Amino acid sequence: MSTVSTSAVRTIRHVIGGRETAGESSRTAPVWNPATGEHQADVLLAEPGDVDAAVRAARTALADWADTSLMRRSRLMFAFRNLVEKNLDDLARIVSVEHGKVLDDARGELVRGLEVIDFACGIPQLLKGEYSDQVSSGVDLFSFRQPLGVCAGITPFNFPAMVPLWMHPIAIATGNTFVLKPSERDPSASNLIAELYAEAGLPDGVFNVVHGDKAAVDAILDHPDIAAVSFVGSTPIARYVHERATAGGKRVQALGGAKNHAVVLPDADLDQAADHLVAAGYGSAGQRCMAISVAVAVGAAADPLVELVREKARAIKVGPGLDAGSEMGPVVSPDALARITGYIGSGVAAGADLVVDGREPDVKGDGFFVGPTLFDRVTPEMDVYRDEIFGPVVAVVRVGSLEEAIDLINGNDLANGTAIFTSSGHAARLFQRSVQVGMIGVNVPIPVPMAFYSFGGWKDSLFGAHHIHGPEGVAFYTRAKAVTSRWPDDKPEDAKRGPDLRFPTAV
Repeated sequence: MSTVSTSAVRTIRHVIGGRETAGESSRTAPVWNPATGEHQADVLLAEPGDVDAAVRAARTALADWADTSLMRRSRLMFAFRNLVEKNLDDLARIVSVEHGKVLDDARGELVRGLEVIDFACGIPQLLKGEYSDQVSSGVDLFSFRQPLGVCAGITPFNFPAMVPLWMHPIAIATGNTFVLKPSERDPSASNLIAELYAEAGLPDGVFNVVHGDKAAVDAILDHPDIAAVSFVGSTPIARYVHERATAGGKRVQALGGAKNHAVVLPDADLDQAADHLVAAGYGSAGQRCMAISVAVAVGAAADPLVELVREKARAIKVGPGLDAGSEMGPVVSPDALARITGYIGSGVAAGADLVVDGREPDVKGDGFFVGPTLFDRVTPEMDVYRDEIFGPVVAVVRVGSLEEAIDLINGNDLANGTAIFTSSGHAARLFQRSVQVGMIGVNVPIPVPMAFYSFGGWKDSLFGAHHIHGPEGVAFYTRAKAVTSRWPDDKPEDAKRGPDLRFPTAV
């Protein structure tokens, strides 16, 4: 199997029709090792012709794959699932070396991806239709779902294995073929996934990988033979993807950004709440769309909570993702490092209280490290509150009541996830019924639903009608047919009745 080498620059190619290829690509982008600052690979950036080649391969494979029996598709998914599990450590190492996250975190994202494959293995059950006998005299009615065709996924750098696995197993299990454009920042995991699909027996062309930048994205959005596009990324790009792809008649699910709040009430177990805030705010260096970036401290909870988070944040061991002692790795790129440190400076300039400054962590080498950062007394007009920083920065906003906290959350345009920490069932129930957010945790800091539910936010965190994976994922990648059938008796009097021009009703 493929492994990541940090000793020499290598070239990462597309996988089209079951083969690695350079295609028409001549442009490349660097792939960094975030822990060392080393330029470890070049990834080819697809031209429109490369995207077209991938779509043609997917279209060629579509008819036979869509006609493949549900049991064969299910068995292939089982084989693929077992290969992903067998190669989990190799995949985790690739993710760690290219993304920067610590190995345990990389393994965790793969386990969550495996859960979606587990769900897809049950596709014979998931695609069961409905049947009604004798809805009218001699008339039966039934429904079933069919695949859309060639589907595409455009995925972000922060979960280079898990987020694509939220898409293509369900798309493929439901009978579609798939073109994946992963992030060019950490592309290698997708190529290994393509190898595992081939080893599991997936026919050539059913799963294809094209690497690239905006040119590849636009080629996907505009291609007339792509029926559906799944996207996860920032809100501005999600809006762009949705508008451009739907203008071409495509079905689109585009998941955008987040500014996730965690409300901490005075009756909560504050030590436990602080543990969860630190894990949810600083895990994966804050590069999660479900990271907690705002802690809303209610009343008397504020002072002790800030002190607990300060102590725990300062104790986090920052270092290379492959080092056994590291608890938090680097951010993905030098640009990300510059952006995050810029926001820290902005928060200081705006008057927020910088409790923990992560701009100069004690880590040797030239990696892209920024340590845990904690602001207190942040107000809603500050950039560190308004913007999705996508780094290890937690902002504490102090409010006087739960109602004020709910109003703060509901006033935000981003509504991906939120959480509340309390010992009051009444407060928890009021919160979960009142917040205008798609995913809610009660004493759970990162409320990512299991694979047999669906993932997605509200407002500017989602563009399109369907959330990702789970039952809504199956609905997104298929369309329903309803069949009304009559098989009259073969009697002479039936042929002599003539036409009935009245509107048909059940009799």
